[in-house]
Amino acid sequence: MSAIVKICGLKEPQHVKVAASSGARYLGFVFFPKSPRHVSLPDAAALMADVPIGVAKVALTVNADDATLDQIVQETTVDILQLHGSESPERVAHVKARFGLPVMKAIGIAGPDDVAQIDQYASVADQLLIDAKAPKGADLPGGNGVTFDWRLVQRKYWPCPWMLAGGLTPENVAEAARLTGAKQVDVSSGVESAPGIKDEGLIAAFCAAAQAAV
Repeated sequence: MSAIVKICGLKEPQHVKVAASSGARYLGFVFFPKSPRHVSLPDAAALMADVPIGVAKVALTVNADDATLDQIVQETTVDILQLHGSESPERVAHVKARFGLPVMKAIGIAGPDDVAQIDQYASVADQLLIDAKAPKGADLPGGNGVTFDWRLVQRKYWPCPWMLAGGLTPENVAEAARLTGAKQVDVSSGVESAPGIKDEGLIAAFCAAAQAAV
């Protein structure tokens, strides 16, 4: 089973090109100033202009208000809004209705008690991103390079598509996809040489490993 790939936190045109040419189906752009992967609206608009047709452009936000989302939607060609904060199911439904774009909701998992909330979002989001919960005191809700016990979501099925994230690398993505049954995988820090600095070789290697997963 080949896994569909999302490369998140892109900031440079050459990395957008490599990700797309390596077969990534989703490219993520971060709108969160605390993140080393944050991009300005003008820079994001320029990067998205180079994304090939058929590759989805995802805007990652963290507890963004309507005004912020308005700017992103109006000034870029984003295809999907990724809500990566503590947004409630009601907030997810509101964003979907207001902006008319698919919404991907990220959910942090650390232990069994975190799994139940997935059902609450599965009925309102268009996609779920099942991520490792950020360590206590972390500045970032994702992209921290930590994993969670994949057995917690092993062969789980929800009403909408879901994507596995959290500490994935070219070395472990195939195993993660096989163990969980995930048909989609997301990576950010796992294809970086330093926080916020993507590595072209790692991007290509991750895509190849995910696509070779069986």
